[in-house]
Amino acid sequence: MTAIRLLLVDDDPLVRAGLSFMLGGADDIEIVGEAADGGEVEALVDRTRPDVVLMDIRMPSVDGLTATERLRAREDAPQVVVLTTFHADEQVLRALRAGAAGFVLKDTPPAEILDAVRRVAAGDPVLSPAVTRQLMDHAAGSAADTRRARARARIAALGEREREVAVAVGRGLSNAQIATDLFMSVATVKSHVSRVLARLGLNNRVQIALLAYDAGLLDEDAGDGHQRARSRVEPGDGTRGNR
Repeated sequence: MTAIRLLLVDDDPLVRAGLSFMLGGADDIEIVGEAADGGEVEALVDRTRPDVVLMDIRMPSVDGLTATERLRAREDAPQVVVLTTFHADEQVLRALRAGAAGFVLKDTPPAEILDAVRRVAAGDPVLSPAVTRQLMDHAAGSAADTRRARARARIAALGEREREVAVAVGRGLSNAQIATDLFMSVATVKSHVSRVLARLGLNNRVQIALLAYDAGLLDEDAGDGHQRARSRVEPGDGTRGNR
């Protein structure tokens, strides 16, 4: 099995040493480099070619948010997981909007941090539905109406089935759960997710969830729309064998 190449970015040498000791001991993790500031990240990424970057937010020169935005704007960018000491933080939300695959708290148990790195490397963003809602609620404020209008304009580019899948992603469902909920095959769900990402110019499922929330789709889904989706089987979804 090919080891996951991991780059550690934190200005605290003790934190970096602890993470290196904790994560480097796993058979499927290879620590390929360490950085003490966000300004060092791009050169290290070019040199070490990591699969995942574990990125602190608060650093003295170039912070982790700026470094994440720069990385995710590149082609073939590595996945980024941000580190934070806060359960809900506007800065974390900014990192997710920039394309980070999720976040972990610095006091998270070692086994969960290791699991987060593995999941992100496999293409599965690390953000539970409860935490997603907490972050989104924290970001709600005076700009909420403007965000909603802009998000709805973007969502309008989606077809009805793509919109339903986007809402399901926003609810934190896996592809298999979406397939069951919407009476689709898993392959069809993956195809819809890929089209949603491409049409909306997004990087990952977390950004789909954020956009669905901003557009107010998750609030609407709390009503009877979800039940209507469950009761309908549309032709062409490749679903008849999955009931």
